[in-house]
Amino acid sequence: MDRIPVAPLKSSSFSAATSREEKLARNLSLGPIKLNEHIKEAQKEKAAAVDNAGEAGADAVPEEAAEPDLAALSAEIDAFLAAPRDGDAPPAVSEVTLDRFASAVEQEIAQSEGTDNKWAPNEAGDAPPLLTAIKRLAALASALTADNTAPGGATTYTIGVHRVTGVLHRAMTFVEDEFHGMLEDPRVAKVAPQAADTGSATGRSMKRPPSFGHGAELDRCVVPTAFGDASPPFPPETVGRLRAMAEAMFAAGYETECTQVFLVARRNALDASLQSLGYEKASIDDVVKMPWEALESEIATWIKAFRHTVEVDLPGERDLCAHVFAAGGQQRCLGRDIFADLAHCAMLHLLNFTEAVVLTKRTAEKLFKVLDMYEAVRDAVPLVDAFLVPPAADDGEGEGAGAGGPVATADEDGGGSGSASTALVDLKHELASVRTRLGESAAAIFCDLESSIRAEAGKQPVPGGAVHPLTRYLMNYLKFACEYKKTLEQVFQEYRRPDDDDAEHGGGDPFTAQLMEVMELLHGNLEAKSRLYKDPSLSSIFLMNNGRYMLQKIRGSPEINAVVGEAWSRKRSTDLRQYHKNYQRETWSRVLNLLRDDGVITVKGHVQKQVLKDRFKQFNAAMDEIQRTQGSWVVSDEQLQSELRVSIAAVIVPAYRSFLGRFSQHFTAGRQTEKYVKLSGEDLEAIIEELFDGNAVSMPRRRT
Repeated sequence: MDRIPVAPLKSSSFSAATSREEKLARNLSLGPIKLNEHIKEAQKEKAAAVDNAGEAGADAVPEEAAEPDLAALSAEIDAFLAAPRDGDAPPAVSEVTLDRFASAVEQEIAQSEGTDNKWAPNEAGDAPPLLTAIKRLAALASALTADNTAPGGATTYTIGVHRVTGVLHRAMTFVEDEFHGMLEDPRVAKVAPQAADTGSATGRSMKRPPSFGHGAELDRCVVPTAFGDASPPFPPETVGRLRAMAEAMFAAGYETECTQVFLVARRNALDASLQSLGYEKASIDDVVKMPWEALESEIATWIKAFRHTVEVDLPGERDLCAHVFAAGGQQRCLGRDIFADLAHCAMLHLLNFTEAVVLTKRTAEKLFKVLDMYEAVRDAVPLVDAFLVPPAADDGEGEGAGAGGPVATADEDGGGSGSASTALVDLKHELASVRTRLGESAAAIFCDLESSIRAEAGKQPVPGGAVHPLTRYLMNYLKFACEYKKTLEQVFQEYRRPDDDDAEHGGGDPFTAQLMEVMELLHGNLEAKSRLYKDPSLSSIFLMNNGRYMLQKIRGSPEINAVVGEAWSRKRSTDLRQYHKNYQRETWSRVLNLLRDDGVITVKGHVQKQVLKDRFKQFNAAMDEIQRTQGSWVVSDEQLQSELRVSIAAVIVPAYRSFLGRFSQHFTAGRQTEKYVKLSGEDLEAIIEELFDGNAVSMPRRRT
């Protein structure tokens, strides 16, 4: 009998070339592959068996000139597989048929390499022919192995088992590589042969991530640059092909390899999505040492990446797992386990960043970024809760992953698997823990404002009685904080300090009570700082400036105005009026007294000229001093500045005009008048108009 011909290996995927063996012998999930040695050994055994049969005088049966095609061989294999195996002797199939069928499948795979539609079904709803052939090969390998291990059948198909299992193993490598490439980039299924990196799909997809290799610089999926491409959706036809590949690998007993490839490919895709959003992994030490300007930018990027992961990427991964692993209860449970692992890994990595931020030194400017992170984590909780509910898998192929399919409370296999539920529950607890730490950090930062105000005890007064930097900083800070009013109320309700229980303000709301405490502390601090001025009038200007600035900020912001309340604003308005009165009394009452005839200037109807001269001298000196000093004082609020000038002019100018009109004629015209009457009414108005603009000038000469 002639030797059974072994079909030549037809393509690069099934070549005996050394380079191919070296590639496949890498530390892939399928392990090192050395099938050529098995095939050579099987061929030697078969040749020896045929030679022995010839020596015994057995008649050799010539083979047919034309070998049957894959369809005919498949029919013969199906008949073998369908035959009952409950008898004493298992059903028979010739070694020639086994070899020819293995070669035909090998040929089918080789011809499919580099083609664009190798995974497309002939008819809608059917499995792709290539996968059908591979699944038939897997069923044959299983049956042959079972027959060989049956009593009396230990060597029935020695050569056939080597041949079939060898081709199956290499076919699974091919499927695994295709599976990996399609998972890393859903667009890979639409790449034309000439666009591939190598001459075959296997060559292209063999470029594995470092987790599969030995740390070499290997290709990963392309990182998109546009935000919308960060997590490209899988077309429905691609999802169907992925599902068919997974079913084939499961049928062949390669479920471990299938899940490993899926996990690594999708982890890489999630990493690529984060990179496309500008987020880079950083250690806790790096974050803690980062300057605030850099950390602020990193936090903004983190928030964008975190929200995109929770709202876009993970729901897409959940749907993909549900659709790819949709064949039966076992696969569905495994799909949920895979998704739980993906979600757990992706989220824990992101949450580690929040831990690092909380460990940084607490400063007031970090409050708002911490609150932004708190809101992102808080808003993610219901989405993670939804992940705990198993999705309803669609057994058809009309819906792609990421489509946001329906959610069911349970399915026919009795709900989610234990490991998936545990991983997601752990993730939920981790989210709650991170949220707590962020909330506590935010509350502590806001409460630290009290310490900042008490520590601000500078002994140098602000020049010109201007608005104090502490007032500007705190009022703008509180205004911005009130834009986070609802979040801060939630934070203080959940993480309120024990001494906040007897809050006196805001009807028991701890955030309002804390804010009002800060406002009162600021008010008291400003009153203390006003006493640093030796001039009581300047103290009043300082209090007016700062009080007016506080009121303007409150009334200009509906958020802070709603927290502070109208009663507090009215009280501060009353204080402002009192400061104004104090200023008028301290500065201008003395000037007005000089313009009154109090019985000293006119005695018994006669003007005491020397007393009149002294009065004009005193008035001129007083106005010169006011212009010199108060011209350097600052009132930055234009409305307050105008109010002060108008109120001063309304009192002083009419009184001076009256005094001037009554007594100026008692001086001799010429030098005497110029010596004592240095200001006209218009000159006095001009002096008043130049007050409080920060520019001290000398008193002008009398206008002529």
